[in-house]
Amino acid sequence: MIAWIDRFPRRGKQFIALVSDAVIFAVALWMALAIRLETWWPRPDGKDLVMVCLAAVVIGVSTCWASGLYREITRYVGHRFAVRVVYAVTITTLVLGFLALMIDRAQGLPRLALIGFWMAALIGVGATRVLARQLIRSGGQRAGSRILIYGASDVGAGLVSLLSQDRKSIVVGFVDDDPSRVGSEIQSRRVYAPADIGRVIRKERVDTVLLALPESCRRRRREIFQELSSTGARLMMVPTLNEIAEGTSRTDAVRVMKIEDLLGRAPVAPIQELLSRDIGGKNVLITGAGGSIGSEIARQAVRQGPRRIVLLDNCEFNLYSIEGELRSLAAGAIGVQITGVLGSVLDQVRLACVLREHSIETVYHAAAYKHVPIVEANEVEGVSVNAIGTLRVAQAAISAGVKSFVLISTDKAVRPTSVMGASKRLAEKCLQALADWESRNKKHPTTRFVMVRFGNVLASSGSVVPHFTEQIRRGGPVTITHPEITRYFMTIPEASSLVIQAGAMGRGGEVFVLDMGDPVRIIDLARNMIRLAGYLEKNERQPNGDIEIQVTGLRPGEKLYEELLIDTQCAPTEHGGITQARERFTPWEQLETQLHLLEAALDQHDVPKVRELLQRYVSGDREFEDAIGYAEDLAKEPRTDRNN
Repeated sequence: MIAWIDRFPRRGKQFIALVSDAVIFAVALWMALAIRLETWWPRPDGKDLVMVCLAAVVIGVSTCWASGLYREITRYVGHRFAVRVVYAVTITTLVLGFLALMIDRAQGLPRLALIGFWMAALIGVGATRVLARQLIRSGGQRAGSRILIYGASDVGAGLVSLLSQDRKSIVVGFVDDDPSRVGSEIQSRRVYAPADIGRVIRKERVDTVLLALPESCRRRRREIFQELSSTGARLMMVPTLNEIAEGTSRTDAVRVMKIEDLLGRAPVAPIQELLSRDIGGKNVLITGAGGSIGSEIARQAVRQGPRRIVLLDNCEFNLYSIEGELRSLAAGAIGVQITGVLGSVLDQVRLACVLREHSIETVYHAAAYKHVPIVEANEVEGVSVNAIGTLRVAQAAISAGVKSFVLISTDKAVRPTSVMGASKRLAEKCLQALADWESRNKKHPTTRFVMVRFGNVLASSGSVVPHFTEQIRRGGPVTITHPEITRYFMTIPEASSLVIQAGAMGRGGEVFVLDMGDPVRIIDLARNMIRLAGYLEKNERQPNGDIEIQVTGLRPGEKLYEELLIDTQCAPTEHGGITQARERFTPWEQLETQLHLLEAALDQHDVPKVRELLQRYVSGDREFEDAIGYAEDLAKEPRTDRNN
């Protein structure tokens, strides 16, 4: 019956409510008069009872209509609706009393009968709405989702009210890590201990666990995810305050858990003064602006109120995309100019013209080839862009009087085993040497060179997360190169924010290292992504699983473990998520000669010579050739599958 009424059109539901109220007003007045006059068929002052009740119906329904009672959706009525009911019934009673006074000097309706009418009508109109609301909700909830909320804080308690509006959701209880809350009740829902969560899920037939934990409990999220992986319950997230502040989530949005939520570290809050120091009111150039990091730096830079942002990229489509997006973001920022430049970091003349034409004060150099196997097979192009391209941009920055130059580096530059890593280490050495030469030969150095080193960023182009996502979408298998391989991970927005802040702290020649938290085993990442997608891993223990993980062996140049520091010495900075490394470098007078030899080999496409020189120039960080041999030895190991 309730489901049938619920399918009624809006006008039909309003008509049912109107008829219900008409009956209530008529019955309420009859009851009040019957009690006051002590007869089942009262005739107040000789008047016809039907006409008196009809007057109450007309006045009452008209007042309810004017008060907006029939515009309210019954499923969502609350305390504000109750106020409207009191208002409508009170006005109806007063109008009835006034008419009685004006027509027959208050002889027709006894005052006690009016009070009785007010009480009976108030109870009737209010009770019908409450009853209808409960019936509609209970009717929809019988086949709905059964939810257990992890986190009995204010956020968790507020979710009960939010989810109660959803006909398809039933909150069966809470789980909380705080022992003082265990055993208590929140809105008649019991709070359980974490040790009881498996039993509660089975007993209450829970199909969804909703995590309402603060950003600081990111490590706990990962532990909960591992604990619940065998229960079959789906995990969902309440957005954090940081996501709401950044505009990536709404306050009422409940989302599916993402792989970013399972990182074992909480993002460090940015220091606003550092974010704006090198950007606010300045002209900024971003190379590689269409890439994952470059585009995010551009987005965050727009929010800091620069005068102009110049976007440099050699890919027409990437440049078109990020330029259009930034123009939309900058639409509300008065005076921010967005300029797209199609060009190569190897064209020093073009670079110098761009820097001077736009009076660039800050450069974020994100242009690079970063995919290890591709660069390993294309050594000349990789070294040219990553090392020589960085040198060209840096020299153009010096000649144009740029004040700040920030290089986005990588953990693969530390004791590199690949051409990509070695080329990025050589890029760091170029900037270290230029910074040292400037400080020795100029009273006031022109350009402040800063390097920022960090690990992998989640969901960047060509990274492992999109690769695994596509493999899972196809039904597997998910391929990893070694069961013990680990990597550092960070989200793109946080990495970009820390790059900007680190660049603002530099005085010249420093290598800043971002706090990446604990390294993550790639096989664990793959397993978590399979679970998040709603599948079971197929292995010896679960032969009927959905998706298998296969080990393919290390690729050329690939390392088992990544590092962030060449030497163990590092110093803290004013930002808790950034440290400053103290590393050796080659003086510019010596490095310049080496670079001339390397450029000559690159011009001749002499790959063996390029590799030989690259090995020689990055030696001292631990011999490059030894590291290459180490990686090749690992690649020759038997490919044992340790998925179980």
